[in-house]
Amino acid sequence: MAQIEVEGQISLTIDDDEISDCGSVSDETSPPSDPFCRFKRDGLVEVSEGNPEHHILKGSFLVGMKPVAKQTNVVAIHKNSSSSLTRKARFDSFRLFMEAVAEKCGGNAQERYAWYGGTREELLEIVKHGFSRCGKPVHGQSYGVGVHLASAKYPMEDALSSEVDEYGLRHVLLCRVILGNMEVVSPGSNQFHPSSQKFDSGVDNLSDPRRYIVWSAYMNSHIFPTFMISFKAPSLKDFQGLLQANVPRANVPKPTTPWMSFPALITILSRFLDLSKMALINKCYKDFRERKIRRQEFIRKLRIATGDKLLATIVKRHRQGGV
Repeated sequence: MAQIEVEGQISLTIDDDEISDCGSVSDETSPPSDPFCRFKRDGLVEVSEGNPEHHILKGSFLVGMKPVAKQTNVVAIHKNSSSSLTRKARFDSFRLFMEAVAEKCGGNAQERYAWYGGTREELLEIVKHGFSRCGKPVHGQSYGVGVHLASAKYPMEDALSSEVDEYGLRHVLLCRVILGNMEVVSPGSNQFHPSSQKFDSGVDNLSDPRRYIVWSAYMNSHIFPTFMISFKAPSLKDFQGLLQANVPRANVPKPTTPWMSFPALITILSRFLDLSKMALINKCYKDFRERKIRRQEFIRKLRIATGDKLLATIVKRHRQGGV
């Protein structure tokens, strides 16, 4: 049984064998309008609102989502289940590695909870098959080349990497992570493995970590996705700069300009640009969503393909409510 601190004085207790089989769910039992149809099909079981786990996870998530907590609505929480032999084997492997790291580190594997954000499709693939790639984060400061996760106290850090799906929902994973002996990694570092055999993972700050870095060699043995949080929230990117600057969250101002999502902008651009330019923009956006290129690189290519004059006109009309 693992008892892991989720936030402050709140702890969440999970039996190691509590990853239950939800049974099979056919497409016929889930109407097309169900935003969680794929979740059920992929072996995720909904945690009911009356469940103590739901109460703890929702509370911890919202505490870390300041200053937008009041505008954030947790729509659903799903739990990873051992609905296949492969997933059972992955969890058994996770426990074995935790025992091995604990033995190496004097009895404490430093198992923690940590958040990982992305698109719905990316997160579902991780739950089913594990991490397929790692690199530098799409949003926020990079600390080496590895899987960047946000500590349990700071879900906002990785909520920034989530994207709105067709139901207006964003999604983040809450993972069990084996950290072992952590070493501080400098911002902007290109480190991609432990600096010595003494260390197992990276961290931005040992005393109050916001970021954990799991190297590629360990990304599918030291990380186990446990819960999927689905939520609705206002534009998060308005607060990104303030979060990176570590400004106290109580003093964060309200956004002063309307926000336009990339899909909405691309739809508007399709009215003005030819097919070849739209094909290029859609390809770059696909690469960005798959984390093949960073946000800044996608914006740079978007500006080249579109031209600043057209972008400025669209943004101006959007602010005036005319787009």
